[in-house]
Amino acid sequence: MRWLVLALTLVAAGVQAQQQEKAIFAAGCFWCTEEAFEKVPGVVSAVSGYTGGTVKNPSYEQVSSGRTGHAEAVEVTFDPAKVTYAQLLDVFWVNHDPTVTNRQFCDSGTQYRPAIFYLNDEQKRLAEASKAKWEKMRPFKQPILTEITKAGPFYPAEDYHQDYYKKNPLQYRFYVTGCGRYQRLDSLWGELRKH
Repeated sequence: MRWLVLALTLVAAGVQAQQQEKAIFAAGCFWCTEEAFEKVPGVVSAVSGYTGGTVKNPSYEQVSSGRTGHAEAVEVTFDPAKVTYAQLLDVFWVNHDPTVTNRQFCDSGTQYRPAIFYLNDEQKRLAEASKAKWEKMRPFKQPILTEITKAGPFYPAEDYHQDYYKKNPLQYRFYVTGCGRYQRLDSLWGELRKH
């Protein structure tokens, strides 16, 4: 009987894993990007890491030097029955400044460039449609510079970067406030950030 329960549990876990999908977004500091996505119903996890570069298994020190080509990014695992990729794109847009490249708020360098790293043709199509939608209805005058590019390998960041906003709430709040992240987002997106 135990083997039957174990077999059914493994089958159920496999079905659940098959129903989940992944998405990769870069929106500046990965601590902030992780916080934004972890609060979305239907998101199973958001993992801080590095993508878009040339060095295998880079360290934070290597990426922060700006010489590896990686961006700080977040790999989002989500349940598409609860939240769609298109909805995640909307979360992405209103949680970064799309009017700049190689910078977000007080962080500068190629490692902070905003980007959508698509994993398949459908994600690419949806990302391009989403960008076109925001270009048409944008509440700011500057052009949208956020890149859409094919995803390469994603490397999870060191453990101390994961869930940083939960583990270090005071330091995180000081960083976010000092960088003026929320003020800039509110000035760019206004009421759109509340929906």
